[in-house]
Amino acid sequence: MRNIVPPSALPPDPEPRPEIDSIVETIIYLYTESRRLTKGLASQFGLTGPQLTVIKLLETFENLSLSSLSERIRAQNSTVTGIIDRMEREGLVRRDRSTADRRVVHISLSEKGQKLAKQIQVEPMEIFRGALVGLSHADLRDLLRIMNKLQRYVRTHIADGAMDAAPPEDT
Repeated sequence: MRNIVPPSALPPDPEPRPEIDSIVETIIYLYTESRRLTKGLASQFGLTGPQLTVIKLLETFENLSLSSLSERIRAQNSTVTGIIDRMEREGLVRRDRSTADRRVVHISLSEKGQKLAKQIQVEPMEIFRGALVGLSHADLRDLLRIMNKLQRYVRTHIADGAMDAAPPEDT
């Protein structure tokens, strides 16, 4: 019986592989197209891309704390506070302090924000959802596992400030 060595036990490949470059190019392409489509759509409604993202998140989740919103759009609380300040001045969102913890501020769409959210179809998300719907359950599970692994590696790499962090382990 032949022993199979798991990929994580193999030494790193010293030669760059064309597959890695193709994957990186695909990730960059998806990110760039998503940003381009979102920015174009947002400008049609007098919004910035981040404001559009906030509106669609609040449409889905109705009420998010500032920290939860920051986490979901992958931005620091101070950045999101600025976005919310502008949106509140424009009458698109409202802030409410939590009754359970006065330090927590909940953000929700105002009536004006709700009307605007209903008018906006988020094209990039729908394009990506459409592409993912065509994948098998096994492919979706594998893709999610791999994407989570990449995300953990990037987060660790950024948090440690390490330029030479080890590649993600195979799980």
